Amino acid sequence: MPVMLAAVAPTWLQATAWISLALGVVCAIAILGDIHVGGFRQRMGVMEWVWPITALYLGPFGLAFYWRVGRRTTPRYVERHGEQRFPYWARVAVSATHCGGGCTLGDVVAETVIFAFGITIFGATIWASYGLDYAFALAFGIAFQFAAINAMMNAPFGVTLRKAAKADVWSLSAFEVGLFGWMALMFWVFFPDPHLLPNEAAYWFLMQIGMAIGLATSYPMNILLIRKGIKEAM
Repeated sequence: MPVMLAAVAPTWLQATAWISLALGVVCAIAILGDIHVGGFRQRMGVMEWVWPITALYLGPFGLAFYWRVGRRTTPRYVERHGEQRFPYWARVAVSATHCGGGCTLGDVVAETVIFAFGITIFGATIWASYGLDYAFALAFGIAFQFAAINAMMNAPFGVTLRKAAKADVWSLSAFEVGLFGWMALMFWVFFPDPHLLPNEAAYWFLMQIGMAIGLATSYPMNILLIRKGIKEAM
């Protein structure tokens, strides 16, 4: 197993990282509490995973978006205040966060596995990250998409799985383009030698930024997929 030397992040970056990560966790817990304690259960069960995961990397912005959109689509809120109408951009953004939730979960699992087992490809962890991050993200992304489609339509397993794969592969790939571009900067520009490692707060703070970038790069693809009828605006 190769020995991986860790970079020493500047003090300001370490402090910023801890604050950002703590905010993400607090916002995710707030959403979980609102869903499971407050009783604002989502119409699609998979979104009860997606909203907290979104808050983990978007922090207060993810919480605010949940409060503005996610909470207001729940049966409990609609029963009290009536059916809500949302602009097209917000519905597309929810579709993008749905894709981002699977991608983020897959990336976190993959990066943890790579670090724990010291996995490299061609002598570098970045290539292992690209391969395993995409594979895990694809698995979680299709699973999330399958759950969403299954909640909207009653179709055979194979049909639903094909629809899920067709809807998620392009969206997920667009997300990873943004994230992988940022990870390349992390690896070759920001901390070229030694590299930041996943046991450091600064690493995950920069990954938060990368996931936000990935969400942005997946947004146009979600618009295209919705217009083509491959996905639906959620």
